[in-house]
Amino acid sequence: MRTIARETLFKLLYASQFGDGVDDELKTSLFKANELTSDDIEYCNRVLDVIGKHGSELVELLDKHSLSFPEKRIFPSDRSILMIAFAEILYFDDIPDKVSMNEAANIASKYSSAKSATFITGILSAVAGGKADV
Repeated sequence: MRTIARETLFKLLYASQFGDGVDDELKTSLFKANELTSDDIEYCNRVLDVIGKHGSELVELLDKHSLSFPEKRIFPSDRSILMIAFAEILYFDDIPDKVSMNEAANIASKYSSAKSATFITGILSAVAGGKADV
């Protein structure tokens, strides 16, 4: 399972919202502290690459599906979780959408709130259900 890798990504993306992007020293430290395997590190780097290349598209998608809350009003923790799940759902055919959605809800429950988990699940269900429209 990639739960620890996803949580590591969450922490990196969360921290990046308060600085100038993903800090390479923090990334290296978190990879080491969480004892990520080479496969986990490759996965993390692939997700970060997708978010780097398609970030503005992912934000537009978030704005489209979070009707009452523009992206800027969404908690930084929830935004970080959604970016990871969006990247997986849209660009990783080897990861089932349900796995991405379940892992995102679990991370939200752990690092945000029960309401956030429900909010995130709703948005991800809409995105996964409408992938052909993206």
